[in-house]
Amino acid sequence: MIRVKRLLVAAVVSSMALVLGACGGGDDDTSSPSSSSAGPTGQPVPGGEGRILMLSDPRSLDPATLSNSAPITAVLGNALYGTLMVGDKAGKISYTMAESFETTDQGKTFTLKLRPDLVFSDGTPLDAEAVKFNWDRTKDPAVGSSYVAEASMMQSTEVVDETTLKVTMAKPVSAYAQAILTSSMNWIGSPAALQKGQASFDENPIGAGPFTLDNWTRQADIRLVKNSRYWDAPKPYLDRLTIRTSLDTTQRYNTLVSGGADVAIEADWVNLDKATEAGLTSDLMPLSGGNFLALNSRRAPFNDIRARQALSAALDMEAFNLAVYNGTAQVPEKLFAESSPFYADIPLRKTDRALAQRLFDELAAEGKPVTFAFSAFPTSQNRAMAENVQAQLSSFENVRVEVKIVDFSQVAALRTTFDFDALVSSAFFQDPEPRLWTAFHQDSLAILSGVKDQELSDALDAGRVETSEAARKAAYETVQERLSELTPVIFLTRAAAGVIANEDVGGVRQYGAGSLQPEELWIKK
Repeated sequence: MIRVKRLLVAAVVSSMALVLGACGGGDDDTSSPSSSSAGPTGQPVPGGEGRILMLSDPRSLDPATLSNSAPITAVLGNALYGTLMVGDKAGKISYTMAESFETTDQGKTFTLKLRPDLVFSDGTPLDAEAVKFNWDRTKDPAVGSSYVAEASMMQSTEVVDETTLKVTMAKPVSAYAQAILTSSMNWIGSPAALQKGQASFDENPIGAGPFTLDNWTRQADIRLVKNSRYWDAPKPYLDRLTIRTSLDTTQRYNTLVSGGADVAIEADWVNLDKATEAGLTSDLMPLSGGNFLALNSRRAPFNDIRARQALSAALDMEAFNLAVYNGTAQVPEKLFAESSPFYADIPLRKTDRALAQRLFDELAAEGKPVTFAFSAFPTSQNRAMAENVQAQLSSFENVRVEVKIVDFSQVAALRTTFDFDALVSSAFFQDPEPRLWTAFHQDSLAILSGVKDQELSDALDAGRVETSEAARKAAYETVQERLSELTPVIFLTRAAAGVIANEDVGGVRQYGAGSLQPEELWIKK
């Protein structure tokens, strides 16, 4: 298997574009990790303990404030609260605790039907009232959910009966189920327990998931035990889970292969590549969009489009891929993956050093030299991202970047206060709704860049309400053109929404944006 990382660094530096263009790192890189690698076969074996590594400590066990994104806390949310619905790798939704979530008026209203006789782990009912409480609560900015934008798409919720909830949308959103599936709205906590306050709930979180909390030592282990009241018996197959955080990429992989863990939630292309070569069990969700650097247009320097365009033109993403991922990552040259029905041959950006320097000089001549802070999270991967951007920009005049490390616990605050210059975030998805609208529409509460453009917003609205694939494709072509012109963000890599596991681990399954389902896991004895 040909790998960019196997080439001599000196040769790569002197001919970066040619080497990486031919040997990997792009959307068509056939050497990227496979979408799945099977573990043990046969019937699941019950019993035992699963040890899982994830990339972030939760600031709370409140379902609204957990993140349903693979590298953050998705597996913990699924373990404690279960799911209303899940999806396969083609984006097809199937229902779990919910029986259906349907619209008959093109997304103006929806009806949620729950399975009958669902109960929380304390035996109290999980009914439509409980779902209403959780969904309405997620809309409240004071709660601090990262998904307030998704929840705010609902205008109102109405309990019809014990198992039926009617949802009226603020504006029609025909694919709103995708917003639930990929957000914390997929998790329902006990209203009575949540009303006791965060401290009480963190000590005794009540959900209806496959596991319940045994003990949580902050910055250490989260120990869970099998929920005897879980609705989908005989799942979960494991008796116990121990979840701990491992921020360092190399340490996380070494812990797994040395037998110190059974499963690792993985967002690093290098580790996924090594796992594939080693024959470990792995799973990768194929997604469009990706991880990006959001440029905050609400303040200098990125309130000037030239500063955003200059930064985009300055960065060599092939060099970035080599420095951060040893050339193993997929670099999103286009917004949609080629497998997507919305794919269009519209480049997101291109490297142009001469243009970048001209723009930097032009801004400096006007008394506006480009100086900004890159806010990075405390993983080895994020640090490498920030340091490489800093290193690349050091070869230009009239631009300076400071690397600022921020803890994962600050994510929600940064997303609501917008107190940053440049911040790594993401918009990765199977169906573009609702993620693209949430990330880039001028009326979205979660638009990190703050760039407001009517043509872009109109196209996003059309993609949201149109029902034919052809009409949606046309709308998203306009979206891609406007993103390329406005440069609200710089896409860095496709998201590596993956899981790697030892060879004796079965049932490695994800949904949505790479959300591991712990109830499916089992270990061959």
